[in-house]
Amino acid sequence: MEKLVQKAIFSEKDEDRKKAIAKIIKMANKKGIWLDSTQKLYEKMAHGDCRGFTVPAINIRTLTFDSAKAVFRAAHKEDVGAFIFEIAKSEINYTSQSLEEYIAVILAAGIQEKFKGPIFFQGDHFRINPQKYFSEGKKQELEEIKDLIEKAIKTGFYNIDIDCSSLKDIKENACLTSELTYFIRKMQPEKMIVSIGGEIGEIGKDKDTTVKELVMFMDEYKKNLSKYGELKGVSKIAIQARTVHGGILLASGKLEEVKEDFSILKKLSRKAREYKTAGIVQHGASTLPKKHFAHFPDSEVCEIHLATNFQNIIYESSYFPKHLKKVIYNWIKEKFAKEKKETDTEIQFLYKFRKKALGPFKKAIYDIPKKNRDKISEQLEREFIFLFKALKVCQTKKLIKEIYSKKSRNKFFAFS
Repeated sequence: MEKLVQKAIFSEKDEDRKKAIAKIIKMANKKGIWLDSTQKLYEKMAHGDCRGFTVPAINIRTLTFDSAKAVFRAAHKEDVGAFIFEIAKSEINYTSQSLEEYIAVILAAGIQEKFKGPIFFQGDHFRINPQKYFSEGKKQELEEIKDLIEKAIKTGFYNIDIDCSSLKDIKENACLTSELTYFIRKMQPEKMIVSIGGEIGEIGKDKDTTVKELVMFMDEYKKNLSKYGELKGVSKIAIQARTVHGGILLASGKLEEVKEDFSILKKLSRKAREYKTAGIVQHGASTLPKKHFAHFPDSEVCEIHLATNFQNIIYESSYFPKHLKKVIYNWIKEKFAKEKKETDTEIQFLYKFRKKALGPFKKAIYDIPKKNRDKISEQLEREFIFLFKALKVCQTKKLIKEIYSKKSRNKFFAFS
């Protein structure tokens, strides 16, 4: 499987790469793995049929095969079925992972770890660029995001998070989110309802989302969506609540502690469910203090997005070669020297930009000796077990099996 994954990622010939991906897809189908949408699960959560847990959405930026194996091992040990693999629009570029490759490599990890059942793949932060949208023309920017959505759905991403929060204006955000909802409904495969997320507050900004803003967004969204006929709307709503993607590293080298207001999260989620959604989504959470995670299920947060800390575990592992880390850091210092802020210490500067090295050094990172990668994977597994327990998704395998029966399983849409 390791050799097949290497071919799927690094084959110089496009034909060989496609053959390796196709072989993985075929094997996954035979092993009882399929791709699905969280829509059915989230509808049950919206109706109150199942609650009390927060679904983790996991972004893997590097060592994807080894990291995904760690997820599947942790899921097996804790009997977890409710979890998502996702990749953001920006991550596709700076990690040099195509949508096809991402799915294939994670499926290979699932096969290796003898996983069975549905896997949920999500397009995270499919974002409108405000500079392009307002200066270069709305039509071109819309076409680009629609092209990405179409490709993602055809590849097997049956969960799409639309992010128009950067447009600032709530009405503009709601209008565009409804238009993209209509586009997704036209694109989704037959007998498949793609789960769609909307986003209100822009993640990382000082201003937290209010209940009033959530109501304004949803009312405007519903009004605009009704123009397209009777369509299923968003299944969840992402909000801003004091977090920053990647966290904020202090000059001391420690992450700034975020003081979450869990009471407002509960109010927002309950208001979101009045609109027949599963609730709210928390972004930028992986670097939060450990003590925070158990509060998310209690605050009725339906989904939480986790990314940077897995990257941190890999970079900071004693099994990550020191010489490779030195080469990467020297490259960052040279490549992004002009973008270094005067107020940033070297450690803050490197922390901010080291994710940008994951694509250019992808092969070198994958070539880390297997014994080292296995140890890093074990470290990641412990982190996933902690998160699964804290988010209370342990023992959800049975629930997922009941909702997603074999009779309703979906064939792979693009690669079959």
